Amino acid sequence: MAGDAAVHSVHLTRQVLWKMDVRLLPVLALLFLCSFIDRTNVGNAKILGLQRDIRLTDHEYAIGLCVFYATYIASELPSNLVLKKMSPKIWLPLLTALWGTLTMCLGFVRSFGSFVAVRALLGVAEGGLLPGMVLYLSHFYKRTELALRIGIFYTAASLSGAFGGLLARGLNAIGHTGGLEGWRWIFVVEGLLTVFIGALSYFVLPNSIETAHFLTQPQKACARHRLEEGSQIHEHFSWDEVKRGILNLQVWLSALAYFAILCGLYSFGLFLPTIINNFKFAQDPNQTQLWTVPPYAVAAVCTVFVAILSDRLALRGVIMLFTLPIAIIGYGVISVSKNAKVQYGMTFMMATGMYASVPCILSWNSNNSAGHYKRATTSALQLAIANCGGFVASFIYPKKEAPQFHKSHSIILGLLCAAWLLVAANVLWCRKLNRDKHSGENDAWIGKGDDRDPAFKMVL
Repeated sequence: MAGDAAVHSVHLTRQVLWKMDVRLLPVLALLFLCSFIDRTNVGNAKILGLQRDIRLTDHEYAIGLCVFYATYIASELPSNLVLKKMSPKIWLPLLTALWGTLTMCLGFVRSFGSFVAVRALLGVAEGGLLPGMVLYLSHFYKRTELALRIGIFYTAASLSGAFGGLLARGLNAIGHTGGLEGWRWIFVVEGLLTVFIGALSYFVLPNSIETAHFLTQPQKACARHRLEEGSQIHEHFSWDEVKRGILNLQVWLSALAYFAILCGLYSFGLFLPTIINNFKFAQDPNQTQLWTVPPYAVAAVCTVFVAILSDRLALRGVIMLFTLPIAIIGYGVISVSKNAKVQYGMTFMMATGMYASVPCILSWNSNNSAGHYKRATTSALQLAIANCGGFVASFIYPKKEAPQFHKSHSIILGLLCAAWLLVAANVLWCRKLNRDKHSGENDAWIGKGDDRDPAFKMVL
């Protein structure tokens, strides 16, 4: 009888995971795909006429990018704290529809002032999505299951480069139609698609396990039971928990490492068309868009593989110690090579090493934080610090460094090496915390149910 009950429990768990994966992850992946396309499509539009037609200098273009990241960062923590009050079902679709509308507005900018203003508002709208989705998933999945799920929707980030290049190529072919240049249609059409997907997500995403209509009552009971910190999902707001999140050493180590990674990842997304354009493979900027697709496609496959491996081994930082060197080698070679074919080959390693590392570092803080408001704080704080990398990315590939961009690549190389050291330090710190718990130093927190409890083991 006991054996039959165990088999039934395993079968029920598989049913629950399958239903949640099928109903939640495709929607979140679509939202994140829209987010990355709508923030990086300026890189595609730049080489197709945006900078020329609205008479932007390189410095003004970089300011427009920076303003986006400034408002993006400022909105992350407030958005995560509001998420629970507003409910994910309303808040995430609302943000998506709002930034889709603002993306459409970019298709009508005529000057530096309007370009900066719309980019600033776009940052406010997009800033709450990623920390909100990470927090949202933590209310459905166990700690050891998060990396794969985050990896699946974060694959959309790497796919956005591929889709973005193909869409830009196709939409620019519309040409001067309806009084708008081809590059303007990139923003208009992609913005409309985002608004539609945002509206669709409202009808699909549940607020919680309790409101997930696709689960039966036994399946809901199983899903609730699986959550290790389920009793804390309904905790009352406490500034002490926010303070505990802010003063957490782990979040600062991982945030600074993620900052370094995002310096590379954002500059890669924004300037890959420009970098490849200087290889002279393509006859015109339209063909350049097609050359940007393969590196992203390879990175997408590798990202999912690494996420699966990370969950299977229940390791985060340790996995990154092996993925980051892939990007480090890529930037090391491209910074010294003058062979265009070798340089293009290195873009595959650059994309793979950086994108494959992100699901691990995104889920790491959530794995090691117990309590809704501490987890909300650490997730948002990590992203707020990390997304400052957008400021660096905006200025790191100036036109004067073309065509080799030796200095630009070298800066990213140094940052990724620093990220590796920070990740290694965080692994050692988490290992120390586990040893302290094992030796009885945290016995005062037995039964408290948060991450200080000796029963709560830190994920390395």
